[in-house]
Amino acid sequence: MKRIIPFICLACLMPQSISGQEISGSWKGKLSLGMTKLNIVFNIQKEGEKPVCTMDSPDQGAKDIKAEVEYLSADSLAVSVPSLGVLYRGHLGNGTIKGVFTQGTYKFSLSLKQGTVKLNRPQTPVPPYPYATKDVEFMNNADGAVFSGTLTYPVGYDRTKQKNSIPVVLMVTGSGLQDRNEEAFGHKPFLVIADFLARNGIASLRYDDRGFGKSTGDSKNATTETFKNDAKAGLDYLRSMKEFGKIGVLGHSEGGTIAFILGAEKTADFIVCLAGTALRGDKIIIEQNRAAFAGAGLSEAEVAAYCAALEMIYGRKRDGKKQESPENILEKFLSDNGFSLPEGAKKNLLTIMKMDNAWMTHFVSYNPAEDIRRISCPVLALNGDLDMQVLSKDNLPEIKRLLPKGKHNVVKEYHGLNHLFQHATTGAVSEYGKIEETISEEVLNDIANWINSLKK
Repeated sequence: MKRIIPFICLACLMPQSISGQEISGSWKGKLSLGMTKLNIVFNIQKEGEKPVCTMDSPDQGAKDIKAEVEYLSADSLAVSVPSLGVLYRGHLGNGTIKGVFTQGTYKFSLSLKQGTVKLNRPQTPVPPYPYATKDVEFMNNADGAVFSGTLTYPVGYDRTKQKNSIPVVLMVTGSGLQDRNEEAFGHKPFLVIADFLARNGIASLRYDDRGFGKSTGDSKNATTETFKNDAKAGLDYLRSMKEFGKIGVLGHSEGGTIAFILGAEKTADFIVCLAGTALRGDKIIIEQNRAAFAGAGLSEAEVAAYCAALEMIYGRKRDGKKQESPENILEKFLSDNGFSLPEGAKKNLLTIMKMDNAWMTHFVSYNPAEDIRRISCPVLALNGDLDMQVLSKDNLPEIKRLLPKGKHNVVKEYHGLNHLFQHATTGAVSEYGKIEETISEEVLNDIANWINSLKK
């Protein structure tokens, strides 16, 4: 679950000087947002005589964001991002660019020094690998989308001796378009998992989401059902190879929910669900927001009002009601219920009301409960108690209650792990990029040991 509506959207600003004393290269700084500090890097270069600017936000996993240079001289600059309502003005002196970052009514001081931010990700495997990998493609025949992926074989795999005996997992990413490594915040969790599984006798296939990376297909109108069909095409491809034993699905967040659907459709031999959901989509988002806003300075009454408004909005979306005059609808709802909210919170709600998004409409209406009840294959369902996006206290008990009895079924909660299964302090999204660990070793061991136990 990576679709989050933040208070502040970081965007880009890039300086460039035209005189002999040019501002160029990479410049880094920290944007201070209350208790949170976010690293940003501005990369500056020229295309002919034209300054070209990009921004990276390493802590948020964003890079190469485009900006527009509004003004540039030897010692001053102004850069805007119209789509995000961002303006940055800065002045260069003594090797430091000092300026103000503005978005809407928010203003933040921002100083930049030359250099880059290097993220330490010690778990990311580096070639040469002690196992074989193969680039593959498969197609969703329903719409012709072609998926580019990486098939990873176990260490020491011998096809002539091990054909039809080793297990393989298809990895399915969470919400939002991602590459085959599920890369975010400088972390590559699916690559780390594939590497660990290969070293423990398990093959895997991970692939770029439709319309992303090297994969084709329409993503604008895609829903969870669409992504489920994409994953099913991956399972069909693995079966067509006639090379593996049990063929399972490992899904993270929305990918975990997709794994449940595939299990209910009897197309997976086993399921590894990482922070998957068991509640209807609107309830997931409401509780996600309740947890996030509770730690963002809003009072209990404001958090309750905000979540009640979300419930009203998503109820209208589920019922197919048009959001005509959203400002009037929201103000009437708040007034009728005696609610009061800050202007920033109201703007967020109005943005949600105006969204006309196929994925969101489907997500807030879909309830995984019936699919979970119909699963007959083994299931490993994991989550951390610091997950602020798919709350373990709400979802794991429901998964356990809904799953049919099975000797191989395991539902486990980890203390101190967040939505990415990192050891965390608060579980907030703002921590993801600051944590060097990509995924807990305990989780990796539990996944590999559980899959290998199915062979016995």
